Amino acid sequence: MNKKNGKIFTVIAIIVLVIGAVFGGAISDRIFGYKILDKIWPSLGNGNGGAGPVIQRVVTEESAVINSAEKVAPSVVTIGISTTQAIMHPSFNFNDPFGFFGGQQNPGNQFQQQQVNQDIGSGFILTKDGLIVTNKHVVSDSSAGYRVITYDNKEYKVQKIFRDPTNDIAILKINPDQPTSGSAEKLTPVVLGDSGNLKVGQFVIAIGTALGEFRHTVTHGVISGLGRGISAGSPYESSVEQLDNVIQTDAAINPGNSGGPLVNLSGQVIGINTAVSSQGQNIGFAIPINIVKTEIDNFNNTGQFSRPYIGVRYVLLDMNRALEYDVPTGAYVQEVISGSPADKAGIQNGDIITKIDGKKITGTDATSLSNLISPHKVGDTVQVEYWRSGNTKTVAVTLSEASQ
Repeated sequence: MNKKNGKIFTVIAIIVLVIGAVFGGAISDRIFGYKILDKIWPSLGNGNGGAGPVIQRVVTEESAVINSAEKVAPSVVTIGISTTQAIMHPSFNFNDPFGFFGGQQNPGNQFQQQQVNQDIGSGFILTKDGLIVTNKHVVSDSSAGYRVITYDNKEYKVQKIFRDPTNDIAILKINPDQPTSGSAEKLTPVVLGDSGNLKVGQFVIAIGTALGEFRHTVTHGVISGLGRGISAGSPYESSVEQLDNVIQTDAAINPGNSGGPLVNLSGQVIGINTAVSSQGQNIGFAIPINIVKTEIDNFNNTGQFSRPYIGVRYVLLDMNRALEYDVPTGAYVQEVISGSPADKAGIQNGDIITKIDGKKITGTDATSLSNLISPHKVGDTVQVEYWRSGNTKTVAVTLSEASQ
């Protein structure tokens, strides 16, 4: 190759590199050390107004969501209920104005007992031998029968239900070798993550049977809050649970999603979808998976849920509310459960519990009554300080085991 041809080749090579930098952006960053594309055509560059990294980021996030959803989907199940309901049936009313046939002329509508099967919630597979995690409020009706429908539409009868008496958690037991429809196949358990290091703004995915109808619905969003306190319930059941320290997310959680997994982009379950706000849009809540891990460890060791129980329903009073009503911060007792440890100790409706074993209840979820009670064991005695009509008293309360 002569010098002239060499120069031509060099010029062509430079032109190719420049064109690559103009349309890709990445070459200019790495070879030339500064953003040529931003200088030449900012609207297509990789700076603040550039489209390159935006497209790359969108593709990356989309791929992560898809991969995570595909990883977890085989472990997500639908929870169905079988119950007897009174169904109204219009009776036949023929034209017999004179009563010649001796029949009732206007019998109207009649009610008949009928077996009803309905999808009511979601869950996820915990172990290969058939343990399923869901919400307690999804399976709160002890008189009903429940079934589990897997990702591949196999149905299993729920043989036993273990309900957490304080948290909104339940574990269902099925026999993976005895499906009521389809042939037996191995179950695929989820991978549990760590909810202790979650950050606001972190991407998450919710999977479940939306509206009790659309199985394996996938939605995604971010964690929009941590340490929230809520009341959780189900439109299909009549129970309500008071929960503290839950995850708030804008990933769409609809009725029927309850009990399904909240998943990070690594495909790990970091929460149980529990409730949707009836007062706002794009607000859902999930129980942190670390709470579930503790419950599962306890269940594996004892074969049941055993939680300390004081026996009050309460509302937290933070500093603003306390100043407004000229009372101390703490847990305002709305109801004392008859026969509970609190009842036996003389605590009454309207009392404000201010301390547990000297630790203040400040009105935040981190120092709520349930969080200060939960580290204790059944049978422990705690010193409960409470405020009543301007006077402060301290009483010893022996924690019992909550009934289911």
